[in-house]
Amino acid sequence: MARKKYEEEPDNHDRWMVSYADFITLLFAFFVVMYALSSINEGKYRVLSNSLLNAFGHQPIAPLIKGEGQPGIRMLPRPLPLHRPHDSEALRRERERLTGIARDIMKVLAPLVDQGKVRVTQGALGVNVEINASVLFAPGDATLSADSSEALRAVAAVLKNDDHAIRIEGHTDSVPIHTAQFPSNWELSAMRAGTVVRLFVESGIADKRLTAVGHGATRPVASNDTREGRQRNRRVSVMILSNLPQNATEVPLQPAAGG
Repeated sequence: MARKKYEEEPDNHDRWMVSYADFITLLFAFFVVMYALSSINEGKYRVLSNSLLNAFGHQPIAPLIKGEGQPGIRMLPRPLPLHRPHDSEALRRERERLTGIARDIMKVLAPLVDQGKVRVTQGALGVNVEINASVLFAPGDATLSADSSEALRAVAAVLKNDDHAIRIEGHTDSVPIHTAQFPSNWELSAMRAGTVVRLFVESGIADKRLTAVGHGATRPVASNDTREGRQRNRRVSVMILSNLPQNATEVPLQPAAGG
C-alpha cells in the first residue's frame, strides 16, 4: 500500500515576533521588579516616621524626596537654610552685647589703651582683651603687682554679672627660661593665666565660667627677632567667648567719642 504523502507546511516568516514579544515581556517584568525594589511608599513612610516622632515628643518631618528626573532614587530631606531670620536677629543681639562689654572694658582700662599696652578686639569668638605682660608681671615672674591687680579687678567688675564664658590665655616670647619655679615657658604662661583666673574668682566671677590656658611661645603675634616683637608676644589675653559664634573678622575697637 502506498504511503500517503503529506504536504509540507510553508515557512512562516513571522515567527520572530513570538520571540520578540517574549523578550519584551521579560524586560518589562524586570524593570517592574527593579522599580518595586527601589521605590518607597511615601504614605506609609510618613505615617511611620510621624508616629515615631510624635511618640518621642518631636514634630513630624517631611517625607523622603525623590531626585528630580531620577525616579526611585531616595534622597535625604533638603536641609534648612543655615541662617534663618531669627538666628540673624540673635547674632545681632549677641554682637551688640559683646560690643557693649568691650566698650566698658576699654573705659576702665582707658589709660593703658591709650598707651598701647592693652588692645581690645572683637571677632568671631568674642571679645579679646590683650594685656601686655609688662603691665601685669615682672620679667620671669607670675606675681601680680598692686597696680595690675587693681586694673584686673576693674575688668572683673565689668564681667562679674555677665554670663559669657571667659578664657584666660598666657603667652611668652621665644626666649628660653629655666628656673626652679618655671622650667620652661609653658609653666610660666600657664601660671600667669592661673594667677589672673584666681584674681577673677576672688573678685566674684563664677569659677565655672573661667578657663586658664598656657600657650608658651607657640602663638606669637609679632616677630621674636626684635625687642619690640618679643615684648608684644609677652602678654595675657582675656577672651570673653561669644554664646553664638559668628563668622566675622577680628577688628580693633576704637574708644567712643568723649569716653
